Parts: sequence; C-alpha cells; structure tokens
Amino acid sequence: MASGIFALLDDIAALMDDVAAMSKIAAKKTAGILGDDLAVNAEKASGFVSSRELPVLWAITKGSFLNKLIILPVTFLLTAFIPWVINIILILGGLYLAYEGAEKIFEYFFPHPTAKKVALLEELSEEEILALEKGKIKSAIVTDFILSVEIIIIALGTVVDQELSMQIMVVSVIALIATVGVYGIVALIVRMDEAGYKLIQWSAGRNNLQYKLGTLLVKALPRVIQTLAVVGTIALLFVSGGIFAHQFPALHHYADFLPGWVFEFLFGFIVGLVCVFLVMAFKKIVKKESVMH
Repeated sequence: MASGIFALLDDIAALMDDVAAMSKIAAKKTAGILGDDLAVNAEKASGFVSSRELPVLWAITKGSFLNKLIILPVTFLLTAFIPWVINIILILGGLYLAYEGAEKIFEYFFPHPTAKKVALLEELSEEEILALEKGKIKSAIVTDFILSVEIIIIALGTVVDQELSMQIMVVSVIALIATVGVYGIVALIVRMDEAGYKLIQWSAGRNNLQYKLGTLLVKALPRVIQTLAVVGTIALLFVSGGIFAHQFPALHHYADFLPGWVFEFLFGFIVGLVCVFLVMAFKKIVKKESVMH
C-alpha cells in the first residue's frame, strides 16, 4: 500500500516537472506579448482618482480572470474540432487592437473638439467619474480578452504535440501568469506615488534615503504613466501587426527590404488607420440618417 502511494507521488512529481519545463518554454514564447500586455494594461489602469485606482484595477483583474475562464475551454474545443476558426478570431482581434492603437495616434494629432473641453475641466461630478471609470474598465477588459486569446494560442502552440492533460496544465499556468503577474506589476506601478508619500512621511522631514526615494517615486509616476501610454499604444500596433504578418506571410515579400519589426508596426498602423477612417465614415452616415429622420 505504502509503495503504491510513493509510486503515485513519484508520478505526480514527474508530471509537475514536465509541466514546469513545458511552462518555461511556453513562457519564453509568450514573453514578448506578455510585455506588451503589461504595457497596454498599465496604461489603461492609470489615470484614475487615487482612491479609485485599486478598486478599478481589481474590477479589471476580475474581468481578466473571467476572460481566461471563457477563452481556455473554448480554445481547446475549437482547436480540436474547428481549428480554422482560431485564425478568424485572431484576425478580428488584430483589427480591434490596430484600431485602438491608430485611433490614439490619430486623436493625438487631430483631437476631437469635445476632448479638449473635457481635458480643461478641473473637477468632475461623481456620476461623470463613475461613467469614465466604467468606460475605461470595459475597454481594458475587451483589450485584455484579445491579448489573452493571442497569449493562450501561442502557449498552446508550444505544447500542441503533447497530451491533452499536459496542454491544459501548461496553458493554464501561462494564463495565470498573464493575469496575476501582469496585474500585480500594474498595481505596483499605479501605486508608486502612494508608496512615495509613505516613505516621505516616515522620513519625518529628514533629508535621508527614505525621503529621497519617496520623492523620486512621487516625481517619477507621471513620467512612467506618460511613457506607458506611448509604449502601450505602440504595443497595440506591434501585436496587431504581428498577427496580420503571421496570418498573411506572403505580404512581407513585397516589403522584404524592411526589418520584420518595422514591417509589423507599419502593417498594424496602416490597417488601424483604415479601420479608424471606416469607423468615422460609418458614424457620419449614421449621424446623417438620424438627422434626416
């Protein structure tokens, strides 16, 4: 009896070793997009009232967990029965990411008239703050869903020749890292200033290491957020361009003089701009029809 239990424990230990080894390989394959995921989500989780940062981040994290619970079983089922649908989902997701990235760049150079008015408001009502939060949370969860699909499919591709049980465990580990790891780091970033204030308070006004570190954290946060906004936008275009380049590899032959990363960025940006103009045209048509009626 005892020998049977020990044999079972040996099998479990060996399985866990295999899962750890395969998870390490999958993590390396998804490292790039996990970095993009971090930049995008840190940018989306910032810009809230200080007291609302953690509640908003928790709402996005819960949405991310729900995304994974939906994506994981659906991905395994689609891969087993109708694998071609995965490519369509990736392309649609890529279009959304390209649109988001290109729209931010377009808005920077050609800001919407109402955007300027909102930016000049020094105070917002509680209802306006809650509406703003709700919109940003929804946008963050949708973007997380698309990035999660990409991460999970890439991770699955590294273990596609393994047994189903191994696939489920390895991909689940990567999905957990993509949520807990990414949003844990995001939480640290958006609370940098609070940590800085605490260090300044503990220094009791003395110009010591605590005071200097606290001051550095407080002053660094706005620059970090600005940097993440830029990096997050670029990451959206890189991820979308990477999806398109992978799905349509023949197109790279027409621009083989460009490095791969430049081609992917331009691909994502051009497709994104096309999507922006199509959406703008659609909104104008709908607005014109509503005026006529």
